[in-house]
Amino acid sequence: MVQTTDFFYPLVDSPYLQGKIACSNVLSDLYAMGVPYCDNMLMLLGIPTKMSAEERNVVVPQLMRGFKDQAELAGTRVTGGQTVMNPWCIIGGVATSVTDVDSLILPHSAKARDILVLTKPLGTQVAVNAKQWLMENDYDWLSKIEAAGDNAAAPENISRLYRDAKVSMTELNQVSAKLMIDYNAKCATDVTGFGLFGHAENLCKSQHEKNLQFVINTLPILEGAKQLDEALSGMFKLEQGFSAETSGGLLIAFPPSSVDGFVQEFHDLIGRECWIIGSVRATEDSTSSVVFESPKVLEVNFDSLFSERGRSTYVPGHLSVMRSTLSEVASEKSSDCDSESTEK
Repeated sequence: MVQTTDFFYPLVDSPYLQGKIACSNVLSDLYAMGVPYCDNMLMLLGIPTKMSAEERNVVVPQLMRGFKDQAELAGTRVTGGQTVMNPWCIIGGVATSVTDVDSLILPHSAKARDILVLTKPLGTQVAVNAKQWLMENDYDWLSKIEAAGDNAAAPENISRLYRDAKVSMTELNQVSAKLMIDYNAKCATDVTGFGLFGHAENLCKSQHEKNLQFVINTLPILEGAKQLDEALSGMFKLEQGFSAETSGGLLIAFPPSSVDGFVQEFHDLIGRECWIIGSVRATEDSTSSVVFESPKVLEVNFDSLFSERGRSTYVPGHLSVMRSTLSEVASEKSSDCDSESTEK
């Protein structure tokens, strides 16, 4: 039996999407072990004591519906859980799968010359903070980022960054889990609260083969996040790999012979790219298990997913035949724009 649990505080302004993100995040630990199917889930919910009855009647059903809908999308169901009153809103859950131990992809089989792949871009922490500052019209923070390059602090660009972060956080890692099996992945981890560097370091230190080093030479980052972090003098340490991610992608080590197949089929099934970001090498340097070697930043946006073709072909990470229309995110993008126009 494989079982995992996780929970966190709200990061987005939609209770429904927050429920979906929380469910995706809980499932990712299963997916990182090459377990694409979950037998059942429990939901853990903390309801804020400061919420009025009217607020609870609106927010709580949407949180629960988002979590349940995402579980259904992943081919599983919520069979129970626990709800408590709490000073802060929290949502999370427990995911359980019964599987053959020999089918697991345990986090310790990487070899020198393996290739590292990341399945989601970085920058979600920057995105949700920037959006919060914009929504609250927080002058102190907005004044600090107003000089960001490429006009990244413009309201429309922050809203696009936030939109793309929501797409990324909501997307399941289920397709990646299945393809890990098909393409002989050696090990994997999901990239969440410890950032890319922290999770890569933990994974590298878990390897049975000693004197290995994970070398990172490419960083796919949501467009605008890099410039905002630079305007804050690297407060999030995004380019150093320390910025926390929520419901991030999988960092996977593949043999050189199979990595191209994974990258291509990932694109064919989901409708967007994943990225080769580095490699595994043998080293005598025992002081550092992860090295960022002047990584090239790839700026990523999901504009194409909102095109007519993208809306019909994008699959948000799940294995069922259902296609996503991105309707929830698209409608919120429209609301964001309307709100900003009103503010102006």
